[in-house]
Amino acid sequence: MKFKNTGAEKTTVTHNVNDFLEKTDNIFRAVSVMAKRSGQINQKMKEELMEKLEEFALNQEQLDEVFENQEQIAVSRFYESLPKPWAIAMKELLNDEIYMRDTNIDSSEENIEESQNDA
Repeated sequence: MKFKNTGAEKTTVTHNVNDFLEKTDNIFRAVSVMAKRSGQINQKMKEELMEKLEEFALNQEQLDEVFENQEQIAVSRFYESLPKPWAIAMKELLNDEIYMRDTNIDSSEENIEESQNDA
């Protein structure tokens, strides 16, 4: 995923609550969806960062010679400059880029189907 090109804000921006109500009809559901998506984005960012930083890992012999690695600093600065996961999740929700499934409806539909099959 290209985190840099998401179009999400890098700073805190105030949004109108009604924008979220248009998407989910329930502010608590909107916050829950954004929290789950934010966790997913955060996990992907962390995995990608750790993968890139593995190249700079030091073994026991190299620990004696600690030196400043400019490439490692550049990678770290790049990830620090990215939009935060919650901002990306908020942008995705407002742009209808998140698929939301209501598990309560799915399970109730299955119960109805099971009861119809039993009859």
